[in-house]
Amino acid sequence: MKNALKNINYPLLLLTIIYAVFGCIMIFSASSVAAVLRYQVPTNYFFLRQIMWCLFGFGLMTVIVFFPTKSYRFFSKIAMWGVLALLVFIFGMGKIAGGAQSWYNIGFANLQPTELAKIVLIVYLAVYYHRISLKKKISLWNMLYPLILAAVIFVLIALQPDFGGAFIIFGITALIFISLPIAKKHKKTIYKTIAGLIVIGGLFLLIAGKNILQSYQVKRILYFQNPCERYADEDGTGYQVCNGYIAIHNGGLGGVGLGGSSQKYLYLPEAHTDFIFPIICEELGLIVGILVVIGYFVMMFIILMIAKNAVTLRNSILTYGVFAYLLLHILINLLGVLGLIPLTGVPLPLLSYGGSYNIIVLVSLGIVQRVNIENKTDRIIEKIKKL
Repeated sequence: MKNALKNINYPLLLLTIIYAVFGCIMIFSASSVAAVLRYQVPTNYFFLRQIMWCLFGFGLMTVIVFFPTKSYRFFSKIAMWGVLALLVFIFGMGKIAGGAQSWYNIGFANLQPTELAKIVLIVYLAVYYHRISLKKKISLWNMLYPLILAAVIFVLIALQPDFGGAFIIFGITALIFISLPIAKKHKKTIYKTIAGLIVIGGLFLLIAGKNILQSYQVKRILYFQNPCERYADEDGTGYQVCNGYIAIHNGGLGGVGLGGSSQKYLYLPEAHTDFIFPIICEELGLIVGILVVIGYFVMMFIILMIAKNAVTLRNSILTYGVFAYLLLHILINLLGVLGLIPLTGVPLPLLSYGGSYNIIVLVSLGIVQRVNIENKTDRIIEKIKKL
């Protein structure tokens, strides 16, 4: 236990704690008005729940740090089929919110299987490709099989419809695949297969019906440019982004002060979730907003270095997968709220409100910490063997 704690990456742990604490503070500020006026709950309702989710997430992270990554092989396949089942049954049992059927109501909370699918997919790919890399001969089918499962997950999530989540599943799978040490002849065939699956998935979504094509999510994708010109449209596709611009403009460099946001007075419907960044800029200023972005990329750099130092293919894929997962969330959220890409409802790691999401983020960072521990202990063992 002492060796594990000694080999933790403390800069990454410190950044994780800072962002979790800062996120709770900003969620309290951003949600206090909406809690009373929209949800008819106490002003600290979302704040207290976020603290609860963070504590639970840090508890899971602590447990994960002491579990060797080789033990993941015992449950990765079961977890994968479990996630597929959750994604299938959600169409009959799921809760509809924001135009998407993406949640299970489990009484005290809402479970979003899409978030669980992201980390389960990373673990499954890591365990699977590590196992087949130990074989003398690797067939093309061996390489393609997990990609087909990833494609099924992609389609099931897109049908909810949750295009942000589907794109992140695609991005995680693509970045992990690129990092694999595979023969060029196999890679060319697999690239063609992936292109074919994308075309088939796209056609399937088109055939699936007008409900998806006419959904609010699709309209946000088709009409993301010039949001303020579409501010008063009936579908309201530019409403949130335009109010996000107003929040950032109001804050200037120094901000209007913590708790002083005017846009959180129901002008930004998702102020404490997807649009937490404009509230940060409005209350604390653009300088703090820039520091938040810099902090994120320092975190990403640390994770990338841990991935590069991984001794086993399993640990390399695990860490590259978490890197891709968090980076895609950061880029899609920030570029979306700034109107540079379509808005897809993707939250910011540790800053946006959300139980399922923040727990999975902390679990994923726990996996990275475990890989860092194993990197150091494996290298010590290698040095001893050379003596």
